[in-house]
Amino acid sequence: MSIASLQANQIRSSSSDGEDEQFVIGESFAALLEYRWLVAAITAVCISIGAGYLFVAKPIYKADGLLQVEERGGGGISSALKDLEPIVGDSTTVAAELEILNSRLVLGRAIERLSLNIHIEPKYFPLFGSAVARRHRGDGLNSAPLGLDKYAWGGERVQVDSLDVPRRVEDKALVLEFVGDGAYKLFDSEGEFVLRGNVGQRSSASGYSIYISKLIARPGTEFKVVRRSTETAVDLLRREFIAKERGKKSGIIEVALNGPEKEKIGLILDEILKTYVRQNVDKRSAEAEKTLKFLENQLPNLKKEMETAEATYNSYRQSRGSLDLNIETQGVLQSLVEVDNQIVALKQERDELRQSFTDAHPRIQSVDQRIERLRERRKMFDSEVGKLPDTQQKILRLARDVEVATTLYTNLVNTAQQLKVSKAGTVGDVRVIDFAAVSARPVGMDSYAVIFISAVLGGIISLGAVWVLRSLRVVIEDPETIESQVGLPVYATIPHSSEELSIARGRGSKGAQSILAIRSPGDDAIESLRALRTTIHFALMDATNNSLLITGSSPGLGKSFVSKNLGAVLASLGQRIVIVDADLRKGHINKEFELSREGGVSEFIVAHRTLEDVLKPTSVQNLWVVTTGQIPPNPSELLMHDRFKAMLRELEEKFDTVIVDAPPILAVSDAAIIGRLTGATLMVARSGKHPVAELKQAVKRMNQAGVTVKGFVFNDLDTQRQKYKYGYKGYVYRYSYGSKVE
Repeated sequence: MSIASLQANQIRSSSSDGEDEQFVIGESFAALLEYRWLVAAITAVCISIGAGYLFVAKPIYKADGLLQVEERGGGGISSALKDLEPIVGDSTTVAAELEILNSRLVLGRAIERLSLNIHIEPKYFPLFGSAVARRHRGDGLNSAPLGLDKYAWGGERVQVDSLDVPRRVEDKALVLEFVGDGAYKLFDSEGEFVLRGNVGQRSSASGYSIYISKLIARPGTEFKVVRRSTETAVDLLRREFIAKERGKKSGIIEVALNGPEKEKIGLILDEILKTYVRQNVDKRSAEAEKTLKFLENQLPNLKKEMETAEATYNSYRQSRGSLDLNIETQGVLQSLVEVDNQIVALKQERDELRQSFTDAHPRIQSVDQRIERLRERRKMFDSEVGKLPDTQQKILRLARDVEVATTLYTNLVNTAQQLKVSKAGTVGDVRVIDFAAVSARPVGMDSYAVIFISAVLGGIISLGAVWVLRSLRVVIEDPETIESQVGLPVYATIPHSSEELSIARGRGSKGAQSILAIRSPGDDAIESLRALRTTIHFALMDATNNSLLITGSSPGLGKSFVSKNLGAVLASLGQRIVIVDADLRKGHINKEFELSREGGVSEFIVAHRTLEDVLKPTSVQNLWVVTTGQIPPNPSELLMHDRFKAMLRELEEKFDTVIVDAPPILAVSDAAIIGRLTGATLMVARSGKHPVAELKQAVKRMNQAGVTVKGFVFNDLDTQRQKYKYGYKGYVYRYSYGSKVE
């Protein structure tokens, strides 16, 4: 194969791909154009739903605040008390504080203080009642439309300060009905009466207790009241509460609370912040209190030991006379006292640590190692003391006991005083930077975004609907489909005529002016029929008869439109044309020409009328019509009569072309009977009305009757849609037969 051939093939392949792609895009655009009103309707409905949502949806507001967490120990201890840091607590972590913020400890206390476990709201009219009430302005009550007094319409106010219910009724809706004059009734979730009370007074009955301080409503208005359990109230609050660290390791916690009640969410968030800070301070103060209590329990014992040591020392000196320690012995005594004080202090620290840790903890093991080293050092001093005289050893030991007891007691008293100061000055590791601030406008998507999204969703849904309809639609919209799948030629493609549509709707003139070929001879549909007349000429050349049968597969295809306008077009050439309305069931060609139905085919066959009696001239020159006559009870039998055949033969002798308009073949067999008597048969197909199988069945039915269908006339093609579907090729159907033949 030559290079030129390869290039030619590539060019053809590229051109074919481009046309296929253009076809797909054009087909999609054409489908949208065809279903434009459906697309517009679905989109409008979705936009209306979006607008309705904006009207009924409760606006959500947001309150936010800031907390600072100081990751340090000591709970606010001053630098002078820094030595107590291991005693009063470990360092604070932001992750732990976030968990505490979301705990029942904090949220539960806030719920109890603000009575958030009591929920009450008026009973609104379904769908839009709450929206109407929310938009009510003014101090008075909004009027109730249509006498719907039991619903709230705006202006209602109620304050329930206390509500106690049996455990089994928690989280269930109770009904509170205002009866007027400050009185109300309470019903349980089953609608059973519970109690009757008055505003400003506590009412109790059957395990229920309620106190209402304020109630402004119309008599008969109902309210829904719920006493929530602690778990439910905390879960509901936790869903709307957000706490997160702002920036990694910043120590700043951002808190927020969402809700529909703008005034209330700020109070709730502030209460959560205050509760959180309060529990943090209480925790630090409790740690100092615990350590102080431990020290105070040790002080009496140490004081007693100190007093005993002093008494023993003084008694020994008095018994031996006045004894003094030499300089060397005093140095040993000082070293021993120092070591013993350190050992006792470490033991005390170990006892305190054991309240929080096990023996295997690194801090306790470190203390144990330090104690062991001090004990080894003390053994060295004990060996030096053993070298002294007995009297010196005895006085040394007693003096050591006094020094150690005095030092320990003094240190413990100082530590206790420091803890008291620390407890009094505890401020916690967290503080509020910004208290709650409520957004001025609702958060979330604004109205423009909702409308835009609704429009987009409407477009998507409408496209899906168009795709489904197109998928379910198996009708023929392209004359090429008939030629490729039915195997018969399409002699003419008649485009859609808006002028013919106005005539069919009764806006045209009567008589000849109701015929499109007469009223608007330049219409594209008539141009296509002018092209058809040449085809008919060649189709009848080999036929023994100059009659043409026009039928279709089903009603409503426009075969009568083709018959009468084709007759007018042929008559305009000076030919003598007659149209025979052989649809003896529903024929109506007489109406278009303003002729009476009587005196037609039926009378010619049954009453033996002459051809001159049934042949009726029209206002169109060279065009005659034979109407159906009276509607007979047996149309098929009449058409099989020899008189009908004789009528056709006489008409063929007198006229250049005889056009027979017959009923649809799939409805009745009349067309098959007539087709055996005419020279040629054409079937009318209408765009978007038939599946391929219907046309195949119609042709098969004619063939079984011995009638050969010459071809099709494709009627009512939407050329505008075809233009978008095929691009420039869409104009072929409109202009391929553009020259007017006279």
